[in-house]
Amino acid sequence: MTMGSNQWTLPAETLIWDRTEQIEPSDVLVPFALDELLCRQAGRGGAPMVHIWRHPRAFVMGLRDSRLPHVREAKRWLESLGYSVAVRNSGGAAVPLDLGVVNISLILPKRQGQIDFRHDFELMYRLIRDALRALSPNVAKGEIKGSYCPGDYDLSVGGRKFCGIAQRRQAHAFVVQAFVVVRGSGQSKASLARDFYNIAAQGADGHCFPHVTENSMASLEELVKLGDEREFIDAVKQTVRQHKQALQVAQQKPLQLPGERQVMAAVETLRQRYGLSDA
Repeated sequence: MTMGSNQWTLPAETLIWDRTEQIEPSDVLVPFALDELLCRQAGRGGAPMVHIWRHPRAFVMGLRDSRLPHVREAKRWLESLGYSVAVRNSGGAAVPLDLGVVNISLILPKRQGQIDFRHDFELMYRLIRDALRALSPNVAKGEIKGSYCPGDYDLSVGGRKFCGIAQRRQAHAFVVQAFVVVRGSGQSKASLARDFYNIAAQGADGHCFPHVTENSMASLEELVKLGDEREFIDAVKQTVRQHKQALQVAQQKPLQLPGERQVMAAVETLRQRYGLSDA
């Protein structure tokens, strides 16, 4: 993984796993469990991975959201609306998901002596920026006030956020996760996040949660007239292929996908470690 002022590369053996057509209702922890297992494999010499996925109806909290005083009440409200609700083990705050949101995970081994987490965020930013270059040369990074899941690596066009980035680090590998609002109403997603905090954060210190405003978010469909999710997904995959280092035959690593039992065990581990009881 190298990066100059405008140039960047991914390991030659990086594989792409496109799960975006697996859209049946399911536990939203499954893709996070897959990331955890694939990250472990990458740290042991397995193939680096770009994992792309969608979920039909989910609401994923960050760890700090899970500590809000009325979070269980908010969780039950979301579940009554048909959302799969979970707490993820990466950074950031709450994110609503539907089929208009494309999720991208960069799963890569740590380099010797690598300690600068911003390098990893920068990789994701450049991947998404370059995938969108034909549609918009003006993808900016920097926190967007009033957005949900705010951070230094919010990606935006014209001051409205369409993407947030978080990270999960293991001993020998890391995952950089991005949600990209491709289609639909960014305003409606912001409204859902705001309503979640209106319930979950009652009585909380105002510095403990994001103060979401509806006009802070937009989809790529709204911002740059992107056609649909497939156009964006294909652009991401093409960009990954263009930025892989030259591959020597001996470098190719076999794809070893986790089995169903292994995935379900990882889901249960995540739920026990980070989940919310209904007590």
